[in-house]
Amino acid sequence: MDKVIKNAEEKMKKSVQHLETEFSEIRAGRANPAVLDKVRIDYYGTPTPINQVAAVSVSEARTLTIQPWDKSLLRVIEKAIQKSDIGINPQNDGSIIRMVFPPLTEDRRKEIKKDIATMGEDTKVAVRAIRREAMEKIKALKKKNEITEDDQKTAEKKIQDITDAQIKNIDKATEKKQKQIMEI
Repeated sequence: MDKVIKNAEEKMKKSVQHLETEFSEIRAGRANPAVLDKVRIDYYGTPTPINQVAAVSVSEARTLTIQPWDKSLLRVIEKAIQKSDIGINPQNDGSIIRMVFPPLTEDRRKEIKKDIATMGEDTKVAVRAIRREAMEKIKALKKKNEITEDDQKTAEKKIQDITDAQIKNIDKATEKKQKQIMEI
């Protein structure tokens, strides 16, 4: 029974962590090195994240600089960024690559805010599905007479409390990201 509860809690936490990772990758008109997390370059035949072959830093509020440790990677990094879905054209000056993030329009902010809300709702649905799965496992244990009815009620309450806490975390993260988007 405790294993079922623990497993459900871990799955829910992973769902929330995934949401927060997705939020960190949203381009918000402000330079954020996380936008490059999904971009990979071919480094000696291995797909490698840019941050493992270059220093990625925020030089100004809306400018991201990428300084590769090996200058021969400049063109490779530039091409990888252009092929990605970031939507920003990198500027290569021969020693570093600059990415200037344009300010967001009001319409684009509202669109991103809706997308954030959708992502939050999708994560809530996932968390509730995990809860339902855990509740079914607890009911199955009761049916097999492996736990008592009191144990079942206690376990169901624990699972519901964990679910409520994770839903609150999702709401907080969603609200925080939406606020961040609208302030820029």
